[in-house]
This record gives sequence, structure tokens and C-alpha cells, in this order.
Amino acid sequence: MPLPRLFDLYRLMRRIRAFEDAAEVASQGGVAAWGLQASAKPALVRGPLHLSTGQEAVAAGVCLNLRREDLLTSTHRGHGHTLAKGANSAAMMCELFGRASGTNKGKGGSMHIADFSVGMLGANGVVAAGIPIATGAAQALKIRKLPHIVACFFGDGAVNRGPFLEGLNWAQVYQLPVLFVCEDNRISATTPTGAMTAGAGVSARAEAMGIAALKVDGNDVQAVDAAAASLIRDIRAGLGPRLLHAVTYRFKGHVSVDPGTYRDAAEVEAAKRSDPLLVAQHQLLAQGATQADIDEADRAAQAEIAHALQVAEAAPWPEAQAAYDDVMSAGDGVWR
Repeated sequence: MPLPRLFDLYRLMRRIRAFEDAAEVASQGGVAAWGLQASAKPALVRGPLHLSTGQEAVAAGVCLNLRREDLLTSTHRGHGHTLAKGANSAAMMCELFGRASGTNKGKGGSMHIADFSVGMLGANGVVAAGIPIATGAAQALKIRKLPHIVACFFGDGAVNRGPFLEGLNWAQVYQLPVLFVCEDNRISATTPTGAMTAGAGVSARAEAMGIAALKVDGNDVQAVDAAAASLIRDIRAGLGPRLLHAVTYRFKGHVSVDPGTYRDAAEVEAAKRSDPLLVAQHQLLAQGATQADIDEADRAAQAEIAHALQVAEAAPWPEAQAAYDDVMSAGDGVWR
């Protein structure tokens, strides 16, 4: 891989990690580490916060192969996907803080963050619910004869829910332009997924429907990038849907205030030795980058997210009457 490409991937992963770290601290009521005034404030993030810390290589490796006009659906753990698709970090942080200048005017929050301006159709609090949305979006692209594709992220827990079978079956029957991405962090909320999943897993289930699939080390951003690029080429060539199975690891608990003590501490520490950021740093140094280059990328990411926090904390709250905007009247079917 050319060094500039690897650096682009690393910078994106570092920005995602910085965003997640900052959001985690803000959700717990403290932002002093990010240059804001220390206080005994309540949590600045409104609602539950599901982090993707440790999974950055999947978001970066897939989304850097997408075009702005391509579409994306995500999960309740979707900050990284949203940022990787091109959303503004300050507007995203405003959304997490429930502010009027957020990407969804403060109404979506963390679990339902979206940004249609970059093709990010939305995160989703329901496991597997993004799959039929992505399939429907891909159907619309095909009907309208548009040259774009849809990337659909979901976790390993989604594989055991009905929308997985329904969505993949529909996409294959109609040869839709959609890349299904299983972000396999090996745990569903608080339960290891392997004990609940029969057979050979997600790739085998996709292949049983005739959908070509690739399995990749989801902590190696170069491997994810190469696999995603290959599958996306096939999709753009009109060869129908494809599936990427990226095996990774979630470093944090199910939500930001969950210490995750149900996991074996030795397992977590072992997983952190394959931190995608560390893997990429070693790859960069092996290809001729300097530690100073890496440090500068780290500083730039920290500075960007520190600014996002400042913007979000100073941003205005929504006006009360805004609660009635973007709401449909069920009686007459008219949008307010």
C-alpha cells in the first residue's frame, strides 16, 4: 500500500478514536482532559452512548473506498462510521450534546445520528434494523438507475435476527448494489456471540444465498481497505451484493458507563495488543514514516476533537417549539 494511503487511513482512525474518547469522558460528566473547564457538571452527552473504541479500522477501511454520493447505514455504535463517511466532527458532537446545531438538530443523539448531506442515512438503536433500510436504499438506487452503492454496517449479533436473512435474500434476488459489512466484535451486548451462533457464521450464511464474502482481520486497516476495495469494485461493476466479514474487538463495555467486568481481563489486555492504531503505527514505521509524522497526526486529531467539544458545549439548546418540527401528523399524513 502506498504510504500516503496508509497515512490517510491512520489519520481517520485516530480522529475516530479521539472522538470516542472525548464522547466517553463527556458522557461521564467530565471534560477537563480535553481542555474544557473542570467541574462537577452532569453528563454532557444526552442519552446512552455506545462506543466503537477498538473497531476503527473497519469504519476507516470501508468508508475510505466510498464516494460522497454513496449511502451508508449504521448501528447504535455508529460514530466512527458517520465520521468516516465525511460528517463534521463538531456537528456530530453537538448532536450528542442534544444541541440545536447538531446533525439532527439534537433530536437523534448518539444512537440515531445521521447526516444525509454525506449519505449517512442513520444509526439505529434496533439490532439489524439497518439491513432492510440499506437494502431498500439500494433498491431505490437501482430503480432510479443511479451509479451509487450502499454500505451497510451491522454487528455479529444481527446475524441471528430475521432482518439479516430477509435483507440479504432480497438484495441477492434483485442484484442490488449493497456491501454488507459485519463488524464482528465477538460480543452481543454482554454475551459472547459464538455460543449463540450455529454453523460456520456470517460468511457461510451469505454464501448460502449466493453472495460472495470475504473474511478479514478487522484490526488491520490495510487488509480491510484492500478487501473492501475488491468487493466494492464488483458491486460497482453490477455483480450484485457482497459481504465483508471483519473480525475485530470492542475494548469498552456495552455503553460508556459500563465497566465491562463480565469480560475476562486477560482477554481484553490481549486484544489491546492488536489495537488497530498500534498495528497501523507499526506498518507506517515499516514503510518509512517517522514517529514525528505519527505524533503530528495524533496532535491534529486531538486538536480537532477538542475544538468540537468547545463548539458543542457553547452551542444553543433547541427551542421548545422545535419539538413539533419534522413530525408527521398520523391523522392527515402531513409533515409539519
